[in-house]
Amino acid sequence: MATEEGIVIGLDAYTAMVKTKKSESCEGCASRTSCNVMGGGNDMEVEAINEVQAQVGDRVVLNFETTSLLKATFFLYVFPIIFMFAGALTGQKAALALNVNESGLSVIFGFLFFLVSIVIVKIKGNKMAKQNRYRPKIVRITKRHPHP
Repeated sequence: MATEEGIVIGLDAYTAMVKTKKSESCEGCASRTSCNVMGGGNDMEVEAINEVQAQVGDRVVLNFETTSLLKATFFLYVFPIIFMFAGALTGQKAALALNVNESGLSVIFGFLFFLVSIVIVKIKGNKMAKQNRYRPKIVRITKRHPHP
């Protein structure tokens, strides 16, 4: 389980915007598109599921499920490479059948399969980002902000 600490800066119906520091955990996160880096520095805003009814000003702990993080990382980084490799092999086989240059058709098919994989990753990534298991959750309030 990856965890981060931050401060709640805004609330919505079921979610909260949390200001936190950017870390290495962010690189493979499926929800990184819902995060906003503030001012080009290390501060960023993360939209998190607010299961503990945190309020604005509360210091909270965010949880990112490691298995979901690994699945998203695999899908984002490894899937396109596998797809590109399959395209190159398909191009090589097609070149043999068509009696054309194997290298050229392998490159073309590899590139086309890679582009298709990017479209698949984009579509699937948008769907994954909407699923709660791929989104950060506020799991604990470490310090309550005094509310009037």
